[in-house]
Amino acid sequence: MANVHFEGVTKRFGDVAAVNNLTLEVADKEFLVLVGPSGCGKTTALRVLAGLEETTEGTVSIGSRVVNDVPPKDRDIAMVFQSYALYPHMSVYDNMAFGLKLRKIPKDQIKERVGRAAKTLGIEMLLDRKPKQLSGGQRQRVAVGRAIVREPSVFLFDEPLSNLDAKLRVQTRAEISKLHQQLQTTFIYVTHDQVEAMTMATRIAVMKDGVLQQCDTPQAVYSTPANIFVAGFIGSPSMNFFEGTVEESDGKLMLNSKAFRIPIPENKRKACGAYTGKPVTLGIRPEDIHDALFVPPDVQSATISAKVDITEMMGNEIYVYLMSGGSSFVARLDPRTGARGGGDVKLAVNIANLHLFDRTTELAIT
Repeated sequence: MANVHFEGVTKRFGDVAAVNNLTLEVADKEFLVLVGPSGCGKTTALRVLAGLEETTEGTVSIGSRVVNDVPPKDRDIAMVFQSYALYPHMSVYDNMAFGLKLRKIPKDQIKERVGRAAKTLGIEMLLDRKPKQLSGGQRQRVAVGRAIVREPSVFLFDEPLSNLDAKLRVQTRAEISKLHQQLQTTFIYVTHDQVEAMTMATRIAVMKDGVLQQCDTPQAVYSTPANIFVAGFIGSPSMNFFEGTVEESDGKLMLNSKAFRIPIPENKRKACGAYTGKPVTLGIRPEDIHDALFVPPDVQSATISAKVDITEMMGNEIYVYLMSGGSSFVARLDPRTGARGGGDVKLAVNIANLHLFDRTTELAIT
């Protein structure tokens, strides 16, 4: 079993808690992504697991073994860094084999492991080349291959795609996901890119200021964010937020903001009843705002009006930046929309997907 367990882990640098009371269970063979902005503690948590940083408080376990005092080389993990960290004077084969040679693995086993890893990654024809003769994507594959040949219980990835161009990032993240399926090993992956997290993870752990905010499946984190931070961080473009008040009118609950006044749907009325007359924060994702002329079927909508600021054509959709009642927000509209900069547009908001948050605690109202 290669499950990983953080139990009350805190890591301080002086008076700063880079990781604060982290308790997290990573299941055997799971692909967990730690995601959050720079400085949120995700890389520090990974380094604590790898043994590159000591814990200030708490315990870290791999399998059934507490590894707080176990040297990194004995933790049965392999780490892929943001920098490829390849030896420039060695061939690809020697870079991949170097760690095995240090561990006195027999030559025939080294050859077999390197060959198998190279075939898995599609770099068999590159084994005789030096790193300077490789593209960025090829170097990243070699770095991953160097980790694979160790046959560890847990793979750790520290923002491995950040040095690649956009197209290559898309291709490589698909390759890493496929690799996880092939190896059937525990993967823990750190990134600040929420798109990488959504597309690759079995579960996402969202962090902020060293504190775990939410850990769940990508769809659950997207559909039912625990708080305003998670709601705004996951999703592209980000969720729109409006300050408003819950009001009761003719037996119905309404959300009144400066931008618009819309009904609160039946499935959210019970939770929102306690907030009648109180200020709340309303969240609406851009994809839940439609041109009123092109509303998809089965959408429970409320119509609002807004002034168009600018538009961005994306091909299959248009990002429309809007103003209403002093609030600015963005919508992802059907490309057939007639919305143009400086004009007015009628919109339909999918009220079934509204998100409401307590203004004081910033926690979701559920």
